Amino acid sequence: MSSQFKTIAIVGAGALGLYYGGRLARAGNNVTFLARGDLDVLRTRGLTVKAPDGEFSLPDVKAAATPEEIGAVDLVVITLKATANDQLARLLPPLLHERTVVLNLQNGLGVDEAVMAVAGAERTVGGLCFVCVNRIDAGVAECTMAGHVVAGEVAGPVRERTRTLAELFVQAGVKMSVSGHLTEVRWRKLVWNVPFNGLAVTGGGITTEDILRSPEKEAEVWALMHEVQAIAAAHGVTIPEEFVEDQVERTRPMGPYKPSTMLDYLAGKPLEVEPIWGEPLRRAQAAGVPAPRLETLYTALKRVG
Repeated sequence: MSSQFKTIAIVGAGALGLYYGGRLARAGNNVTFLARGDLDVLRTRGLTVKAPDGEFSLPDVKAAATPEEIGAVDLVVITLKATANDQLARLLPPLLHERTVVLNLQNGLGVDEAVMAVAGAERTVGGLCFVCVNRIDAGVAECTMAGHVVAGEVAGPVRERTRTLAELFVQAGVKMSVSGHLTEVRWRKLVWNVPFNGLAVTGGGITTEDILRSPEKEAEVWALMHEVQAIAAAHGVTIPEEFVEDQVERTRPMGPYKPSTMLDYLAGKPLEVEPIWGEPLRRAQAAGVPAPRLETLYTALKRVG
């Protein structure tokens, strides 16, 4: 157990929260889940994680309905969808003390700023999860590709606390690295999220396999990826073509993978339209970069999300 992170709160008990929180708890860390829908299940049955390296269950986990029940902790891991960021001003303050670190694992652009507005830049660390994990039942997360996590400072150079944070996750069986270029990592994640999450929804709830099986949809994937690449370049972030190609080739063997936004769509939940599609489009427009396909996709997603 890290001497710096003796107490941990997982804010959001969805797929990411169950998976990463479960691994941290199994490694012996003092973890409490802030949960809503799964609260009773977590309290009575615990959680289960199904992963490529095996399945494990934790029948006795700590779960709370309010942040006040948890109190101030050393590490807060935010795994809420960005659609719930209007709740951060209520959820975060009871969890914070002077040296609390807040790791934000949300997708898209502008999400770290939302956390910083409540927790402060000095407490906030951004993180991107390159993983395939879904919540398949109450208290159950299924990971089909463990992937890795990249963490980075939202302000200033890499600090020792962030390296310690990465060690904590590695000791729990999660590959985590530290980057001095968090903004670049966020743009890289959008290269995959913009086309695959978006087209899975506008296609009516189709999988990545369905998308790549259609020549027309695959062509749209490439076009959207190249638009993201161009917008990022206008903001000083170079994304190599090899990276773009790798995102598609890594997706082919995933099989009928269901992106998280598509699952939210099918479940009738709000979609993270603004941080993943809206904010990149606004930055394209501000920089004078044409992004017609992104604009069309954004407009379509706003209608359903």
